[in-house]
Amino acid sequence: MSLRIEKEVEVTFDFDADALAAEVVSFALSHESFPYEAEVGLTLTDDAGIREINRSCRGLDTATDVLSFPMLSYGTAGDFSALEDSYGGNFNPDTGEILLGDIVISVDHVHAQAKEYGHSERREFAFLIVHSILHLLGYDHMEQEDASLMEDKQENILEAMHILRD
Repeated sequence: MSLRIEKEVEVTFDFDADALAAEVVSFALSHESFPYEAEVGLTLTDDAGIREINRSCRGLDTATDVLSFPMLSYGTAGDFSALEDSYGGNFNPDTGEILLGDIVISVDHVHAQAKEYGHSERREFAFLIVHSILHLLGYDHMEQEDASLMEDKQENILEAMHILRD
């Protein structure tokens, strides 16, 4: 698994964000039985940066906590059986890894939401990565049934990693 991390802002967490991000991405992919080595991009920005991306890509002129940009689409979320046939061109020719997608996280939102929800910034950061990885694997939360499934998966992954609410 390759994780490309770009920091557009100073990251002032009291934990190693790069190491935690790599651990969470790797664990989440393994937990979901993703059958390929994957390449994921992670950009850490501030509210102004994510607002601009949200505006230009989604037409929403507001800051948000996390954005996910999947490179693959799935007939059914979490069903990876057709990926090799459908996405032969989505493999990095140098590494053989499938290009899964990109994640953008607002560091400002990590700080604010951790405080708002009463848990650590480490937990909030890990949660946003897990949430985004599930989006990269085809999960969504537009319908209540899908939202419940995604929420269960998020909590199961974080619990298995022992990253709990404080």
